[in-house]
Amino acid sequence: MKYVVIDRGDDLSRQLTERFHTLAAAQGFSLDERQPDIVISIGGDGTLLQAFHRYNHQLDRVSFIGVHTGHLGFYADWQAHELDALAAKMASDEPQYVRYPLVEVVSNTTDGSERYLALNEFTLKGVEGTLVASIHINDELFEMFRGDGIVVSTPSGSTAYNKSLGGAVIHPSIESLQIAEIASINNRVYRTLGSSVVLPKHHHCDIISAKESQRLALVVDHISIERNDIRSLRCTVSDKKICFARYRPFPFWRRVRDAFLTEP
Repeated sequence: MKYVVIDRGDDLSRQLTERFHTLAAAQGFSLDERQPDIVISIGGDGTLLQAFHRYNHQLDRVSFIGVHTGHLGFYADWQAHELDALAAKMASDEPQYVRYPLVEVVSNTTDGSERYLALNEFTLKGVEGTLVASIHINDELFEMFRGDGIVVSTPSGSTAYNKSLGGAVIHPSIESLQIAEIASINNRVYRTLGSSVVLPKHHHCDIISAKESQRLALVVDHISIERNDIRSLRCTVSDKKICFARYRPFPFWRRVRDAFLTEP
């Protein structure tokens, strides 16, 4: 088995990384940063997002395992004190592979187009003022938006920024994307639905800038990009998925319960 470890960079995560290297060597695993079979993320959900973006060009062959070192890791199956048990399971058991949908965003600019994948969500905001854009669903105008921004989330990302905006929590078995508003302005010119919208896989959404040279901040998970030449963004459910290697059951609704309902 070829593996790589991505850690948060704090003292505990670095210590756990060194510990896992020792355990992996004893089990005959080989460290391979270029083409691993499994990516181990040690830290928090932000660390797993970094690991995803580092290896999202290999999604057809790589799987992920999360080890969280704090109080909450939504994508993590394992805690810091369980590292020995994880290494033993990896050596002896065949995992269950669980795949979560991703959102694909194509930005069309004056110079061409760029493609991004998001595990949690992508967010679009105005840099020097409110965001002004028209929202089209399946090539038909849906609404004119003016406000702080728009969040388009994956099902697993529906528990993150989307949830704080009043969006629904979607099970990852439902291949979909969700559009949520950030502080929309409603008047005679700009009218929005006011609630989040869930689109199935075969639908697409276009966000078209309504102001020329509007300076926009596009945030894909943790990656922030500022541009003033974005004409439109096309959002779809990607054909690619992230794969998690599960060595023990950890149902999605248990994660939701533990994250939001169970007292620490």
